[in-house]
This record gives sequence, structure tokens and C-alpha cells, in this order.
Amino acid sequence: MQNYLIKNAAIVNEGRTFSSDLLIKNGRIEKIAGQIETPANCVEIDATGLHLLPGAIDDQVHFREPGLTHKANIYTEAKAAVAGGVTSFMEMPNTVPNALTQDLLEEKYQIGAATSLANYSFYMGTSNNNADEVLRTNDKKESVCGVKIFLGASTGNMLVDNCLTVNRIFSESEMLITLHCEEEPIIKANYARRKAEKPELEPADHPIIRDVDACFESSFKAVQLAMRHGTRLHVLHITTAKELMLFTNMLPLAEKRITAEVCVHHLHFTADDYARLGYKIKCNPAIKAADNREALWQALLDDRIDVIATDHAPHTLAEKEGPYEHAHAGLPLVQHSVLLMLKYVKEGRISLEKMVQKMSHNVADMFQVRDRGYIREGYYADLALADLQNNTLITPKSLHYKCGWSPLEGENMPARITHTFVNGHLAYANGQFDESQKGMRLLFNRK
Repeated sequence: MQNYLIKNAAIVNEGRTFSSDLLIKNGRIEKIAGQIETPANCVEIDATGLHLLPGAIDDQVHFREPGLTHKANIYTEAKAAVAGGVTSFMEMPNTVPNALTQDLLEEKYQIGAATSLANYSFYMGTSNNNADEVLRTNDKKESVCGVKIFLGASTGNMLVDNCLTVNRIFSESEMLITLHCEEEPIIKANYARRKAEKPELEPADHPIIRDVDACFESSFKAVQLAMRHGTRLHVLHITTAKELMLFTNMLPLAEKRITAEVCVHHLHFTADDYARLGYKIKCNPAIKAADNREALWQALLDDRIDVIATDHAPHTLAEKEGPYEHAHAGLPLVQHSVLLMLKYVKEGRISLEKMVQKMSHNVADMFQVRDRGYIREGYYADLALADLQNNTLITPKSLHYKCGWSPLEGENMPARITHTFVNGHLAYANGQFDESQKGMRLLFNRK
């Protein structure tokens, strides 16, 4: 395996930024020091003027394989992730077929092993009638990222509204449980009311139908249930100011049993953007009014929200067209999540150290990812070099998504990812991929 010496980097890690060299040997970080002599048979990379970040770990993506590969597949979306400095992902079970059995789950791992340039893990899916299968995941705590429950409608048989099933999984699962929280009866009532008012719905109706109350009521019930059973709960893609009262910053992350995630599009867009982008930014839960975005930023900075993710969910452009009922919900984002957050770093909205904490360190800590998420000697060399003095113009030709579009097209990000290492392999450098080595299955320090 090729070894590398990164010289003169500004390393961003564990709350500080410092100038140092870093030696990569046999896929891991061998040494971090001010001056390291270049060993024999080692490629030297001059990182003067560049920032070295731990690779981002995205804890929520939809890469659409198997069954929905006209939109995306693990091969294409993992390449897009790596091009954006995301070195590991955790992928959702609402593929076709849904990952509702242990055999179907392992088939996804086989696809990942064969095709993914990034490191990978896959969630075990839940339906109203597969609790026994879900609980078998207790025996795979060290090799599966978690269990996913949709409390809002999703692909196939994955809306879980059976109280007995939910209670059983919350009380008996030894895994981290992630939730999509939206109250389906509220959504249906809002839709019926809005449809009666105006038969032809528009993109801006989406946050009225999937409103603040639909999110809050579902999240509130989930948090109550988790507190009752002592469940390790992680609530995905928080979108409302009201939900933030359910989460705390009074405990260190290691002591939290209930954690929260925000996605980059909810930090970037507001309901005002429907007029410009229409159904391209239709997603579930919906992008809402600007006061919610500001509350999310505050909660991210004061640590009520613990991690940043994408909920990367590609569809074809034809699938994103109206009318309302036809336009699919979801945005492709994984190639530009790090760049988007670096934009906010440059604007002074968040520090570089805090960004790294939320996109790498905290994800590794929450999921107990083994030997990743930090720039530490002995850890896997999952790293990204970023040039904060250069720009990245997002155009259709620059995209690696199979769907071929992005809601960020035309935006000029004030940074560039120049190199991405995955397990010490230089998988991406200055616009070129080296696919000679694939990513690895994530492992977890759980007993």
C-alpha cells in the first residue's frame, strides 16, 4: 500500500488548528509532528496553505441501491461523497426491497464491499411486523450502525405506526435507534384542508402540510418513549424551533441518551426559496420558515444539536416535477456538504473547529465508530485537504451524482476539496479518482 507524508498542513482536530506534518503508513496515521523526514518509498504532498480535516462521516444518506438505481447507486454516490471530503456514510433501509431482514441487510453490505469508494454502514429497517428480525441486530452491534424507524411515510412498508412494535423495539433493542419524526395523521389532515382550499397545490404548500406541529408531536412522543425505556435515541433532521426544547446541552455528548441531527439544507434554505427552486427543494421533513433556520443554527452552536448530515436523497429531474402529489421528496447533497459548511466558516457563522466537531468527531463518538472521525496516531487515515483560498463553482458538469442535478447549482463555494484519503488510500486528488481500492465496512466499539 502506498504511504504518504503530508507536509506543512494546518491540521484541524479536537478543537484546535495547528501546523504539522502527518505520515500515513499502511492505511493509518503513523505520526503527527512538526517536522517529519520523508521515508523511503513514500509520496510527499506539500499542503502549504491547505487545511487537513478528518473525513466527514455522514450518518444519513439514501444511495438507492438496490431497486431504485435509475436515481443513484452506491458506486456513484460514494464517489460523489469522496469528491466532497466525506469518507464514510451510513445508508438508510428504504430501498427496494426494503432492508427488513438480516439477509437483505447483508446483501447491501456485499454491494458496498464491491463498489463503494467510501467507508460504509447500513441501517436495519423496521416495519410494523418485523420486530423479531430487528432485534436480531442486537447480535451485530459491532458491525451495523443502527436501527431506523420511519414515523412518517416512506418507501414501501416502512411507516411504523403500530404502538406495540415501536414499544417493543424501544424497550428491547440494544442498538442506537434513529428516527424520522413526523406525525402522519397531522400531515393527512393538513393535506386535506389545504387541498380543499386550493385544488392545485404549489411547492410553498409543502411546509404548510408537513408543518411544525407534525414534527414536534412525533419528536415529543419519541423522546418520551426513549426516556421511559432508557433507549439510545437519535432524532434525524430536526427542522423546527419548537422541537429544540426536547434536547439538552447540559450534558456532555458521552452522557447523552437522546441526540439530534440537523441537515445542511435546513441550515441553508428557507421557505422563501420555494419561489426560486420549486420542487427541487421539496423534502421530508420540509424546509420551513426562516425563524426555524435561525433557531437550528443557534442550537447547533450551543450543542443542543449534535451532528450535521445531509439526508442525501437523489431523484431524477422528471421525478421532481409537479404536480405536488407527483413531485418526489429529497435532495442530492453529499458532494457539497463539507463545502457548504466551509462557506459558513468563511462567513463567520461557525468556526472551522466546531464544523469538524459536528461532521466528524461527534458522529464517531455517538455511533462509537472504531478508529475514525479524528486525526490521531493509530487511527485510519480518513482525511480531506481543503483549500480555503480557492473556489468551487457548482455546475451540472461538476456533479458525480447519477441523477445529474443539484439544488446548489450556480453557487460558488469559497473553498475546494483538493485531496481525500480513505483508509490511507488517496481516492481523490485534484479532480481525479483512484478506484483501485474500495472503502471498508465501519466497525463499532460496542459490547
